[in-house]
Amino acid sequence: MTVPYKHEPFTDFTIEENTREFEAALKQVKGELGKDYDLVIGSEKISTEDKIVSVNPSNISEVVGTVSKANQELAEKAMQVAVETFKTWKKWDPEVRADILFKAAAIVRRRKHEFSAYLVYEAGKPWNEADADTAEAIDFLEYYARQMIELKKGYPIESRPIEKNRLQYIPLGVGVVISPWNFAFAIMAGMTSAALVSGNTVLLKPASTTPVIAAKFIEVLEEAGLPAGVVSFIPGSGSEVGDYLVDHPQTRFISFTGSRDVGVRIYERAAKVHEGQIWLKRVVAEMGGKDTIVVDNQADLDLAAESIVKSAFGFSGQKCSACSRAVIHEDVYDEVLAKAIELTKDLTVGNPEERTYMGPVNDQAAFDKVMSYIEIGKEEGTLVSGGNGDNSTGYFIEPTIIAGVDENARVMKEEIFGPFVAFCKAKDFDHALEIANNTDYGLTGAVISNNREHIEKAKEDFHVGNLYFNRGCTGAIVGYHPFGGFNMSGTDSKAGGPDYLLLFTQAKLLTEQL
Repeated sequence: MTVPYKHEPFTDFTIEENTREFEAALKQVKGELGKDYDLVIGSEKISTEDKIVSVNPSNISEVVGTVSKANQELAEKAMQVAVETFKTWKKWDPEVRADILFKAAAIVRRRKHEFSAYLVYEAGKPWNEADADTAEAIDFLEYYARQMIELKKGYPIESRPIEKNRLQYIPLGVGVVISPWNFAFAIMAGMTSAALVSGNTVLLKPASTTPVIAAKFIEVLEEAGLPAGVVSFIPGSGSEVGDYLVDHPQTRFISFTGSRDVGVRIYERAAKVHEGQIWLKRVVAEMGGKDTIVVDNQADLDLAAESIVKSAFGFSGQKCSACSRAVIHEDVYDEVLAKAIELTKDLTVGNPEERTYMGPVNDQAAFDKVMSYIEIGKEEGTLVSGGNGDNSTGYFIEPTIIAGVDENARVMKEEIFGPFVAFCKAKDFDHALEIANNTDYGLTGAVISNNREHIEKAKEDFHVGNLYFNRGCTGAIVGYHPFGGFNMSGTDSKAGGPDYLLLFTQAKLLTEQL
């Protein structure tokens, strides 16, 4: 019998022993940097001449690891292994599949600081953000294992005296998992484990800037007893390997987390039925956000400022749930802005090895994009904090606030994905909700208010998948806050929720006449 689910606790780094243990993990992992990692296809480890070089975004002269790069020929080989393995894997008892996830969770839990240290070096995550990423990976493994045990029972439906009816869920087939760099461990592990525990086989193509943490996860799955061929590790280029597998007639589903542009492209390509394809491919996509914190004139203003700053600048704003728009009632606008500026001044930026609040952005392309939006912001509003970047040793950008922005400005509409928040004034609460909904996205949002009527109105009218009250708009916890959004934020998949595994299964009705 499994124990009740409870999310993995975060590490308290105010405790000296925890700090010492994390520093030891950083030292250990530093000594492992620069290793080579092979592709994994079935039981084969394959080294290729073409490599992905993973670089520390905080220290661009430091190589985290060198990872073999798949091509179309190897992608095809992985596909055929996955097709063949699916024939046996789908017949495994769901509880036995779940046991592999429980074992994997236990392995990661024992090595928690080690995996977090890899996230510090490869993803540029500050200590607390890296720790939360690893904790979430453990949560996904534990939670989806428990969900599979429940799903094994099927869904209760009615029978009649003349017949016995049962609705059961069976796996789909071979899936392509295309995971992101920002939650390089948690989301990658969550997407992969949900698909495999449901009985599918997986072709894992992790983000090209964070493939080493994915390679380490493959090692964990092997140690946990996952049969060869259930997950193949095939990092490679999106245009070469990604497109090939999305188009492949034997691909049954694509699970994607990333940008809107890439997600839309996958959705379009997956819709086409190719020769030999006998199903409509399923797409599970999470594609980003333009998230708003609304503050009314009856709010706790200290809480409002703290929520905005934490949600905007945690992990340098590189979360699809990050607050990039603060919409403030005109009566309290100046005060909230002043408090937010004051809090932002205290944030430290630099190499997260040194326990800074903020680390770098992901790479040169991200640096260039955010800096260009800061210039746009200066034209559309007033720069009141930050605005500077330095890419001489790593991709560092100051936490930036642009104030006095019109509700229709570009920086209020377009996803920036960096340490940037725009402040906009609202005439009243209805106007604030109008501004909040004036976007193509609908992922997360928050309302800071002590007015019950406003809270109830927002519940109905603020159109996002995850809406929070009197807290920030980031920090969804597996099993507590099922995550996914509306409109161009994707397919509202609700990762970490009770219906997520259904996306990787199909319902089969069994009726026996008596």
